[in-house]
Parts: sequence; structure tokens; C-alpha cells
Amino acid sequence: MPGLHSTALGIWVSAGGRNERLEQNGIAHFLEHMAFKGTATRTALQIAEAIEDVGGYINAYTSRDTTAYYVRVLEADVALGFDVISDIVLNPIFDEREIEVERGVILQEIGQSMDTPDDIIFDWLQEAAYPDQAMGRTILGPAERVSSFKKTDLSGFVAENYGPGQMIVAAAGAVDHEAIVRLAENAFGHLSPVHQAVREAAQWRGLETRKVKKLEQAHFALALEGPGYLAPDFYAAQIFSSALGGGMSSRLFQKIREERGLCYTIFAQSGFHDDTGMLTIYAGTGAEDIADLANLTIDEIRRAAEDLTEAEVVRSKAQLRASMLMALESPTSQAERMARTLAIWGRIPDPAEVAERLASVSMAEIRDHAARLIQTAKPALALYGPVKSAPSLEKLAQRLAA
Repeated sequence: MPGLHSTALGIWVSAGGRNERLEQNGIAHFLEHMAFKGTATRTALQIAEAIEDVGGYINAYTSRDTTAYYVRVLEADVALGFDVISDIVLNPIFDEREIEVERGVILQEIGQSMDTPDDIIFDWLQEAAYPDQAMGRTILGPAERVSSFKKTDLSGFVAENYGPGQMIVAAAGAVDHEAIVRLAENAFGHLSPVHQAVREAAQWRGLETRKVKKLEQAHFALALEGPGYLAPDFYAAQIFSSALGGGMSSRLFQKIREERGLCYTIFAQSGFHDDTGMLTIYAGTGAEDIADLANLTIDEIRRAAEDLTEAEVVRSKAQLRASMLMALESPTSQAERMARTLAIWGRIPDPAEVAERLASVSMAEIRDHAARLIQTAKPALALYGPVKSAPSLEKLAQRLAA
């Protein structure tokens, strides 16, 4: 990226929550934490100091499909950044004392999530959509399982999932491609293949989770099964969700917040995996308004499917295109995009190609997608707070199909 003096680089591992067996739930995230707790040559403090002494930044995250470890450093410190990031992935020692320390940190993270209604409700929604399967389980894992993980559990997950075929090295910014390739060859060239277990296919079920609690707000999360990354209506799904609830001009925001004043926050968003996807709608409202909000949300989904205008489609396409291009001005976003698209499609599509694909989606394709969403998808529902008066999933499904 000409003109930049910094580099984002990282290792994206195709091993996340979906690669866990039931008894392993939460271990991918635990492993992400433990990577920073010491290697054969660096203590936890030395890992942090190595990057921060040169003004850099180091972090990681775990998703259902991926665990990512990445740094942001100045151009002169790329080799150092690569050395540290490869060290924590390849050489964690899983010190027993550090495992206990980090176990406490993760248990606090779980507790914090449980105390954050507009966070935990998405875990419950995921479980309601995909019950009794890896896709529906929480990334953090239940506290009872996290409390029992041992060193052998962590090293076992690495042995099962951290092979060269599961790793993508990506870098963007002030980078020399050949230099990055040499660093990668030196760090990872000795690895032997890992025969990763076949991942469990996602099976949408669509259930309801309702947890009544005395809170200031009633939290409402609804989901419909959408297409995966590889489906032909992948781009149509993005355009429809953006028009439905992607911004201040969207249907949901205008009707439910601006016209009716039923909430402060409401949005729709699409999430994708290679074999499934999800249209998610979230809102927070008062106990006395939860029924109206839920019913109006269903009505707006149906209405958008039937009478979405050309102006709305043009606006949504512009928003999606601009969002993609703006993100590409960040080296971290660039690196992440390259790793993600390479893992999904086996190649890195040019942004111009993506923009062209978005622009070429017709109104008929969007309406076909919306019709399938309504006719074939069984909703999933999560409710939390003063939600006794909220309509049941069955009633909302009937309203959607009417």
C-alpha cells in the first residue's frame, strides 16, 4: 500500500469454534489467550514488550471458523513482528501456572458477557438457530468446561488443527512480498500436514429462547437463515439486509425508531459461512413496546420483500461498495480480507470485481432472495429482559408467512 510506513501482518488459522467437539467447547478461544502467555523463548511480558517497545500493537480473536493472531508495526520492524507472531503460534509452552491465571481471566470474560444483555443475546440467538451442534455453541464456552481444560487439552487441539494447510499468512501496508515469503518459509517450512477432522455441517433449526429478567430494556433478536458465501444470492442477501436495517435511512430504522419511537437501537445485518448464513435483526425497547416492535419488525421484512424500491437498492449498493473501499484503506482490514477470501474462495478477488458483482445484482434477484427468505426460512428468536408480553416465535412465524 504505497505511502504507508506501517504494516499489518498475521496468521489466520482455519480452526475456530466449529472445529471443537462438544467436550472442547471454548478451547479454541482459550488457546488464543494462551498464545500470549509464553513460548519456549519468551515470557508473556517479553511478548508484549517486544512489540510495544517499537510502538506496535498485537492482538488476536476467535470466531466460529477462524483463530487469528496479528500485529501492526512500523516498516522497519516487520521481521520482528513476524518473529513474535509466528513464535506465539508455533511455540506456546502452556505453563500450568499461566493456564490457571488465564482461566480466571476467561471466566471473568464469560461473566462480563452474561452481564451484557446486548452481547449475550446473540449467543442465545445462535444457539436457537443451530441447537445441539458446533455452529450453535458459544465461542467462549460454558464456565464449567473452561474450568476443566488442562494442558493436554490445549496441546491436543493444536495437534489436531494447527497444520500448514490450515494457516494463511497475510500482510498489508509497507511490505516487501518476497521478504514476507522468505520469513514464512523460514518459520513454517518444517511443518508436517495435519489431517483436520471433517467439520460438522450446520443444520438450521429455528427455536425460541426467552429469558425473563428485570432489566431496563427488553432485548429482541430475530434471525432467518440466509445463504452462505458460496451461494448465488450472496450479494443479493447483503443488499437486502442493508436496505432493511443497515443504516439510518433503512426501513427498520425509519419505521420503528423515527416514525414510531419504539427503540433507540435497531439494525439488521448479514453473517456468512461457507455452508450457511444468517440475517440477524436486533432491537432494544421498553417492556410496554416489545410486542409492537416485534410485530412491526416482521411486517417490515415482508414489506421490504414486496416493494423495495430502485432508490433503496442503489443506496444499499453504494453503502456496501463504500464500506468495502473505506475498509481497504486500513492495512489490518486489507490483510484480514485477503486471508478471509483466500480461505473461502481459494483466491483474492479484486475490489473492482466485487464492486462490479454488487452493481450487477438486479431487482429481480433481490426480490427472489427475499421471497425465499420468507417462504423457506424458519425464524429463530432470542428475548431477554421484561419480555413476557412479546409474541411467541410461532406467532411471529405465522405473521411472516401470512
